[in-house]
Amino acid sequence: MMTLQQLTGMADVVCPMFVIVDNKGRIVSAGPTLKKLRPNLKWEGRRFFRIFDLSRPRSVRSVEDLVASAGSKLHLQFRDTPQTGLKGVSTPLPDGQGAFVNLSFGISVLEAVRDYDLTSADFSPTDLTIEMLYLVEAKSAAMEASRQLNLRLQGAKIAAEEQAFTDTLTGLKNRRAMDHVLARLISSGREFALMHLDLDFFKQVNDTLGHAAGDAVLQQAARLMVECTRQSDTVARVGGDEFVMILEGVLDTGRLAAIAKRLIQRLEEPIPFGGQTCRISASAGTTLSTWQKVPDAQELLNQADLALYAAKRAGRAQHCFYREGMEKAGGACDGGAASSHPAAAQGPAT
Repeated sequence: MMTLQQLTGMADVVCPMFVIVDNKGRIVSAGPTLKKLRPNLKWEGRRFFRIFDLSRPRSVRSVEDLVASAGSKLHLQFRDTPQTGLKGVSTPLPDGQGAFVNLSFGISVLEAVRDYDLTSADFSPTDLTIEMLYLVEAKSAAMEASRQLNLRLQGAKIAAEEQAFTDTLTGLKNRRAMDHVLARLISSGREFALMHLDLDFFKQVNDTLGHAAGDAVLQQAARLMVECTRQSDTVARVGGDEFVMILEGVLDTGRLAAIAKRLIQRLEEPIPFGGQTCRISASAGTTLSTWQKVPDAQELLNQADLALYAAKRAGRAQHCFYREGMEKAGGACDGGAASSHPAAAQGPAT
């Protein structure tokens, strides 16, 4: 006949969550995985029903009931916390010595693995739980890999979009980005000013000091434009030395004239490069979205461009507002404040 020690040794391998209960209801032996769930508990000699609370079958309240319910599924949980739910089945020991109860986690196995830091070594080699844990681990690894891939793709998409809308030399928005901003503002009915600025004497810098000096001048000009505008404004490089500024909600011509004046003054400050000094200026032309009954992006750009070239004809280093009639050659430059600007009062015909 198999001894208790032999039975315990065999059960440790085959079903490591077993409990052997004697005919007095006391635990004689418990499997290594079960002991891992309560590592500080001295299992041997403890009463089975003091450790476990059986919820089904409700009739099981003693060792005799446990033996009588042999083969039936048992639903039980620990009485102390964490009250991990368990499933079990019992079988009587020979000669009325008690009962052998084999336990498992059932559907709560994932929570148990997490809560008790269990590994495949804590389960029988033939237990399907191991296969499920491998599948869960593989799924988790695949999901993490997918998440990381999605993050990289999202980052690449953002970087590509940023690159597609950014002027690489200056870090400003490019013409494509400006077109999107204009379309968004017009479609949402928001009012704004559009200022077209062109650097004066920039070609001389390129011709005398080289393209590296020209690049440095463009970068410094971009920094100054950002400094002279708000974070909510749009500054875009739309050509070699041409820039467009879109100032949302700024419709006061006096304020716009002051912004242009300050910016031109800043751009006229000497720009050092390689032991040399670069000197430029700027001309600018401005129009307002409110000067058109139905704002049109291309027409606004054309109006700002006409005002810009009126400023250049006026002697450069000037700022002009668009005014009706500039479409005809020789349109006069008006860079004044709101009180003296006829377009501010009436708006140009379109």
